[in-house]
Amino acid sequence: MMPRWLRRLWSDATGRFALIVVAVIALTALVALFWTPFDPLSADVRGRWAAPSWPHLLGTDGTGRDILSLIMAGARTTVFVSVGAGVVATLVGIALAALGALTFRWMRETVAVLVDILIAFPVLIIAMMISSVWGGSLWVVIWAVGIGFGVNIARVTRPELRRVQQSDFVLAGRASGLTPVQNLVRHLLPNVAPVFIVQLSWSMAVAVLAEAGLSYLGFGASVTEPSWGILLSDLQRYISIHPLSVIWPGLAITVTVLALNLLGDALREATDPTLRHRAAEAHTPAVIA
Repeated sequence: MMPRWLRRLWSDATGRFALIVVAVIALTALVALFWTPFDPLSADVRGRWAAPSWPHLLGTDGTGRDILSLIMAGARTTVFVSVGAGVVATLVGIALAALGALTFRWMRETVAVLVDILIAFPVLIIAMMISSVWGGSLWVVIWAVGIGFGVNIARVTRPELRRVQQSDFVLAGRASGLTPVQNLVRHLLPNVAPVFIVQLSWSMAVAVLAEAGLSYLGFGASVTEPSWGILLSDLQRYISIHPLSVIWPGLAITVTVLALNLLGDALREATDPTLRHRAAEAHTPAVIA
């Protein structure tokens, strides 16, 4: 049986659109693990800049590689980076938020100062600095974006944890003998989940942009790893001659980032009873006595 929050998400037009787009991208990445129309890294100089046709639905690039196969293979990289950055951001965000809200005063103040310092550094700059030392890698993007947005999640979630911590049911759980970790898992995290979900979706969207941007600049994926950023970098050199080819990787990045952001907003509305209550009040006609 479909969960209630998923039914609410599916009933919302924006949520339904975002969910379908994200599902299609994930399915494309899964299919690309086993099959693509052509080998995405196989060059064919005789088929350079072929126009869209039945064998090559999106045409070919300057080395004869099939653009559709490159887009499909690039989806694997995108899903890998966004999910990996989401996992890292989740772990870092929960750990810092819990330390900054549920521990001793000196620990809370230390975490607050650390978060303020780390959040001052842009994620992309950090990733470029690490890449210049350790070399371009998808793992660099994952860790840089994950830690950067984990800090941001902690900053936003910490006040919510502090507020929920003073609730009667949390105090009752503490009085009944629940440990701080049990209280965190059973009561605190579920009540801050709507805020957390939105921040997590943004971190995944930024991970997609970061990977594409860093790969475009040569700091992300290597040339042996299909990436939308690398494909965009290769094709934009010939934009004045073959402008249509540049559209496809740019469109893939734009649609993916837009869908992740819309999905986060729709998930928050589907899981946050406060927002649903406000929406219901807004649609209720006023009665004039």
